[in-house]
Amino acid sequence: MLDVRRLRLLRELARRGTIAAVAEALTFSPSAVSQQLTVLEREAGLPLLERTGRGVRLTPAGQNLVRHAEAVLERLERADADLAEARGGLAGALRIGAFPTATRAIVPAALITLARRHPGLEPMVSETDPAAVAHALRAGDLDVALVHEYDFVPTEPEPGLATEPLYGEAMYLAAPATEAPDPSGTRPAEAPDPSGGSDQGAVLRTHARAPWITATPGTLCHAMTVRACQAAGFTPRVRHQVDEFATVLALVAAGQGVAVVPQLGVTGPTDPAVRLTRLLMERRTNLAFRSGAGAHPAVAAFGAALRAAVPPDLAGSRAGT
Repeated sequence: MLDVRRLRLLRELARRGTIAAVAEALTFSPSAVSQQLTVLEREAGLPLLERTGRGVRLTPAGQNLVRHAEAVLERLERADADLAEARGGLAGALRIGAFPTATRAIVPAALITLARRHPGLEPMVSETDPAAVAHALRAGDLDVALVHEYDFVPTEPEPGLATEPLYGEAMYLAAPATEAPDPSGTRPAEAPDPSGGSDQGAVLRTHARAPWITATPGTLCHAMTVRACQAAGFTPRVRHQVDEFATVLALVAAGQGVAVVPQLGVTGPTDPAVRLTRLLMERRTNLAFRSGAGAHPAVAAFGAALRAAVPPDLAGSRAGT
């Protein structure tokens, strides 16, 4: 009989690529991971891994077994959800991952609702970049998480994970209010344009020669800005790399560059030194969890609390309908 814990290790190896990465993610030693995979090969009765220099890769049999492992692990999640439903009364830890703007603007109100409806549940929030969520969910470090995607950076389906749409946000070009337009570009639209009817490429090209402020490389936010500018016909000249949108807007107000920011990144009254122009792009936020866990009462309860906490000006977005 194949051991589920060893199947999970094989699945993680297929996703992470190296035994060392699996060991680090699951807090095992590399030798322990290797030993368990060797036992799994004996259980399977044929090679599942082949050595490639200092690394390993899955054989066709190993890849096929990973597909079965995904189905087995999803069924176990469904079984856990059924048992939790049968026990009744939610209690215990719920590990939640969320990115900073959602942590500030959406999650606190959701936690208030969750505490009122399910006082025995103990939510534990960790700020987690969406790029790291898939590994954290599969490793069991998180139970549920908020993730986002942009029009220019769509996310690919992740094996072993499922998502549900929550809301969408408008996107804005933030520029110093005193900045003179680039004479070689097109005059920017007056901001903000609530209809979203601006010529996005023209707005971005107006600032093609300006310094840009982006998120740090490797994040979806960084990729979004770079790809949006490239779609407009230029590559942004990046001066500052900052992940926190309040700081980004402070740098824009100081004349340090221009940036693309989401609706939830614009908090409170806009600094008069910052000019916002509505773009046609959108950021969409989804709730992510392990496949089969969507029916778990704790996951469902958190999702319901989140939807109740979404501000009305976000709830009507196409991502939330």
